[in-house]
Amino acid sequence: MKKGLLIVFSGPSGVGKGTVLKKLVADKELKLAYSVSMTTRAPRKGEVDGVNYFFVSEERFKEAIYNGELLEHACFVDHYYGTPKAYVEKMRDEGYNVVLEIETVGAKQIMNAYKYDKGCISIFLTPPDMKELEARIRKRSSETEDVIEKRVLKATQELRETYRYDHVICNDNVDEAVSKIKKIILDKIVEQ
Repeated sequence: MKKGLLIVFSGPSGVGKGTVLKKLVADKELKLAYSVSMTTRAPRKGEVDGVNYFFVSEERFKEAIYNGELLEHACFVDHYYGTPKAYVEKMRDEGYNVVLEIETVGAKQIMNAYKYDKGCISIFLTPPDMKELEARIRKRSSETEDVIEKRVLKATQELRETYRYDHVICNDNVDEAVSKIKKIILDKIVEQ
């Protein structure tokens, strides 16, 4: 059995990563497994522990860092996020292509650690423009004005990091973005 890909998938808050990934994961041809990240932030409405994230205390998160249980980790808008190592490698060994939806700090850690792994690919999803991105964040109605401002500022910083990624896709149309990313993944599977 061929080892699965490790797909680093990033983009600013509000760009539509969740929507795009949901469609990609539903496509059985891609054999994708969504990596569930660990975080110290509280669940948003509708999020389920162990499905959307592993919601943990800051103490448990720091314990995971200390024990080397994470592939990457970072603090983003006052909360910790990280990728559990054991789950990712188990799924790749079973032939699944594992998608890591992570921000740029964690993505750099993964891309550096896996730079010689021909099965690692990185994709950055961009908004059509910053005005549209801010509108999408506001539409969620899940954050305070202060947090919205932090997310917009962080997005501006993250967009400066796109040169580090193998592929940059604009999400101005969800179906087109999904189609482009699907082609990238299928081409990489064949190439590997």
